[in-house]
Amino acid sequence: MLTQVAVPVQVYALTRSSLDVGLVGLAGLVPIVVLGLYGGAVADVIDRRKLYLWSSLAAWLITLALLAQTLLAVGSVGLILALVFVQSGAFAISSSARGAIIPRIVEPELVAAANTLAFTVSNIGQVLGPLIAGGLIALDNGYAYAYAADAVLFTAALYSALRLPTIPPGEGAGRALGLRSVLDGLAFIATRPVLIMSFAVDIAAMVLAMPRALFPAMADARFHGAVGPLYAAIAVGSVLAGLSSGWIGRVRRQGRALALACAAWGGAVAIAGLAPQLWLVVLLLAAAGAADLVSAVYRQTILQTYAPDEMRGRMQGVFIAVVAGGPRLGDVRAGATAAVTGATVSWVAGGIACVVVVLVSALLVRSFWTYDASAASGDVR
Repeated sequence: MLTQVAVPVQVYALTRSSLDVGLVGLAGLVPIVVLGLYGGAVADVIDRRKLYLWSSLAAWLITLALLAQTLLAVGSVGLILALVFVQSGAFAISSSARGAIIPRIVEPELVAAANTLAFTVSNIGQVLGPLIAGGLIALDNGYAYAYAADAVLFTAALYSALRLPTIPPGEGAGRALGLRSVLDGLAFIATRPVLIMSFAVDIAAMVLAMPRALFPAMADARFHGAVGPLYAAIAVGSVLAGLSSGWIGRVRRQGRALALACAAWGGAVAIAGLAPQLWLVVLLLAAAGAADLVSAVYRQTILQTYAPDEMRGRMQGVFIAVVAGGPRLGDVRAGATAAVTGATVSWVAGGIACVVVVLVSALLVRSFWTYDASAASGDVR
């Protein structure tokens, strides 16, 4: 998470352009979509533990490369974007494998709880990461400190992969890789409107309302460069929601809950864009983060409930392409819009558009709006 803060702040320091910060998101978008989909297909035919281990190792090596370019004072935005491109591909593969692993190591009735725990632990890192990164970046040669600290912390992911048991493909898994395997996964989703909408509302929420690319400019203009709290606020809200998440698994109308959570995200983001005080912006972004945690758990649980094990890797590939690619496309949208209208208009208008699009589309697809978790199909195990 330190790298995710250090990269856009470093790019902004080099160029003073929110559009260039948005390009960081674009650099990560293509590999996440392509390798997320293909990596998910690979996860269905090989040992998922090995795939997770090697892709995590690749992401760690790119963090070391980012450290090296900073220590050498290269100052090349193009090089940074290239490294982001490669690291995003490794992240997509490791995330697809990790998501497909969870239903293999927990009981079916604990899938929602396991997802909540996984998201909460991740968000704890996202809380501490921006705060630590903000403090390190403020130091002389602070970007190097941030990348170095992230490289050290990254070893935890490698250790967790080593501790996993062997997770070979299930009995029903195929052995073919390639475009056909990916298309089979997409066809599986295309026949299920509930799955289509679970992805669609997330795309709307992330593309229209993600304000992340605007944080450096807003912090510089309003809050004396205090970018760390802005990056941490969303994750703080997610952690708090995760710590009080016992009720999430008891909600049966999960389609409706997912749509309302996405709309709440957009509304909180829109209001935050108008708030004049840093503490109020942080509070509203935390509320948005809480809504994001709720939506993420429902989206992941719905997906894993539908998918049999032999399709689960491909389902996770699509999941990663959407939930990781969406925010990066949102970075591009926010940065490009801000270059024309200014950061405040880009921020607020995006949040309002999210609320409208999510609620209208959810109400139009009744099978999604009325979806009950007890109606889930597919083999959870």
